Parts: sequence; structure tokens; C-alpha cells
Amino acid sequence: MKTLLKVVAGLLLLINGLGALYGGWNLMTFPDGSGFGLPLSILQHSPFTDFFLPGLILFVFNGLCSIAVLAALWLNRAQYPWLVIGQGAILVGWIGIQILLIRGTGTLHWIFGGIGLLLMVSGALLVNANRKYANFRREPHTR
Repeated sequence: MKTLLKVVAGLLLLINGLGALYGGWNLMTFPDGSGFGLPLSILQHSPFTDFFLPGLILFVFNGLCSIAVLAALWLNRAQYPWLVIGQGAILVGWIGIQILLIRGTGTLHWIFGGIGLLLMVSGALLVNANRKYANFRREPHTR
């Protein structure tokens, strides 16, 4: 079960990380939104005048951080389940703030919001699995 959870979390982190690196880079490269065909008018209720800063935030906090958490998971670092939960929370927060600022939703909001929730759930299940494994290792074995 733990291996399956790690694979699921790893795939979700990879999807989020690569998507955010691509999307963030595109928004920074084309801050007028032309790379994705986004009109600047969707930013009218936000503090942003173009997509550069949102692209940078996306690139760093969802792209680079997801890849860093993925590396922690692969390397089996002690706190990786908590990092998975944290990355899921960052993603859900990102999507929530984005929806509030643009005052609308699209298919990608639902998909990546779901990915964020799945990251939080898989991370929590990994925390629990690690605790059970640690308790099992501490119990004396009788023959």
C-alpha cells in the first residue's frame, strides 16, 4: 500500500511540477498572455497588470517546489509525507486564489484543484503508513 501511495504521489507531483514549470515559464516569457491566448482583461480584478509575476509564482511554488518534494519522496527523506501534504495545500491555495482573482473557473482549475486534494490525502495516508511501520519496528517480536 505504501509503495502505491508513493507512486501516486510521485506522479501527481510530476504532473504538477512539469505543468507549472511550463506554464510559469510561458507566462514569464509572454507576460501579455499571448503564449496561452489569455487576455489581460482577466486580470482586471487582480493586483497584476500582466502575467509575469503570477508566472514567476507558479514556476517557483508549484513547479520547482513540486520537483523538490518529488526528489525528497524518491530519496525517502524523513519528512517527505508532510512535504507532499504541504505541496498539495500550496496547489489548492494557488487554485483558490486564482479563482477569486479572475472571478471564474475553468477545467484546469478543477483538475489541478483535484490534484492538490489528492496530494494532501496521499500525503496524510503516507504519514499514517510511516507511523504504523515505525510502531511495528519498535514492537518486540516473539517466537
